Amino acid sequence: MTDKKSIIIKFEAESDQTVGDITKIVGLVQARFFIPIIDALNLEANPRSSRTGSVTDAIQETITNSPKLFPFMTKGVLLASSQYERLDRGRIKLEPNNPKIEGILDGGHNTLAIGLYILGQSMEYHGMTLSSSAKTWDLFKEIWIKNRILVDAYIKDITAKVTKNNLDFLVPVELIVPKDKNDTACVFSFTNNLLEICEARNNNAELQLTAKANQKGYFNALKELMELHNPAIAKRIEWKTNEGGAVKAQDIIALSWLALNLLSPVKEANSDKSLEPVAANKLYSGKGACLKQFEKLMSSPDVTGEAEDGYHAELINAEVRSAFRIAVDLPDLYDYIYENFPKCYNANGGHFQAITACKTLNRKRKVKVTPFKGKEIDTLTPDGFIMPLFYGLQALLGKREKNGKKEIYWTTPPMTFLNDNFCKIVDDYMGNLSLCDYDPQKVGKAQKIYIDAIKTYKMAKAGML
Repeated sequence: MTDKKSIIIKFEAESDQTVGDITKIVGLVQARFFIPIIDALNLEANPRSSRTGSVTDAIQETITNSPKLFPFMTKGVLLASSQYERLDRGRIKLEPNNPKIEGILDGGHNTLAIGLYILGQSMEYHGMTLSSSAKTWDLFKEIWIKNRILVDAYIKDITAKVTKNNLDFLVPVELIVPKDKNDTACVFSFTNNLLEICEARNNNAELQLTAKANQKGYFNALKELMELHNPAIAKRIEWKTNEGGAVKAQDIIALSWLALNLLSPVKEANSDKSLEPVAANKLYSGKGACLKQFEKLMSSPDVTGEAEDGYHAELINAEVRSAFRIAVDLPDLYDYIYENFPKCYNANGGHFQAITACKTLNRKRKVKVTPFKGKEIDTLTPDGFIMPLFYGLQALLGKREKNGKKEIYWTTPPMTFLNDNFCKIVDDYMGNLSLCDYDPQKVGKAQKIYIDAIKTYKMAKAGML
């Protein structure tokens, strides 16, 4: 739990609406009174982190050219706080109890655009220029904090009418609070409904399933294990949409099905139906389907329960946790296969660069790095050639009971196994490429090739290659 931060915002044209246990306070906030929101809140409660682009450009253009129309041209910002106090002159003091679920629920791009505009005006007034590097919310907040004194000085001169007020536009703000902040049951009901409200407000085509899964806490256990055991990869993963990261969460989730496919059956939420495993070729051709099935898995009552905050999901299934421990190793193993496949292909009498798809890929891409660690390499390989070889690693996994709990585990150290056997495995695998006319799409989508790869790994494990 982070320290609580109190925020005082001043409404104009304020009105209240109460339904059930929730009160919504609707009004307009002058830009200069919006500053405490930027100071105190982050976007932890928002499914997406905001970043600059056409949306924020359009918002700032409206503020610049049509400030009087701005409150009618935007849906504004939605805030939530379980603790609040009404003061005089339209002011309300907020004390969000849990920043992971309270704060800015919707309007992250509006908040970023407004913050950039205020900071830009403040710096310009002092003869400075706002850096274009503030492309994400986190980068913006760093620059905001560093130059916060300039904002205060600008506001002081505006108030004293020393300079023109370029912050006289109004921001539409909705604030939702519990109807009775002193009623524990009412507050619990309020916080318990925040996720559903947040999802509904962000439910549009731009909101990826990744954002929703992250907001529900479905990535938390895997993320924590990755940070603990594979920090080099962890810092490159974008778990939250627009937060930044060279590796997308859905790519990590797709790899994790190598182990998750071995789980004992679990029931789907609100159903007696058992969750179906993901077809091996979907790790290559259907990463969206992998993510959708992951969300189903993590929403199963056999897998997660309600966290203490009554909002997020908490992993309760030991076998799933063991699969996540396997998943921590998978990006490095994929990168090893990716880096070494061309060398082993050539070492077994092949001519890798003679394959049209490989030649084209390497001619078009100037930057040559491995997909997950970003290690510089000499040659790139189409992912369709790599994924079946990666999936063959499933042959090295086993299931057992340990301390009364089911567990998926490596039966042999996988990196050592690859060092000893990978080129022999590639020798056996090469024929699949010719059978598919050296087309990576055909190779990556052919279910039979994945089955054959597992058999090849088993043969190598048994010393038969």
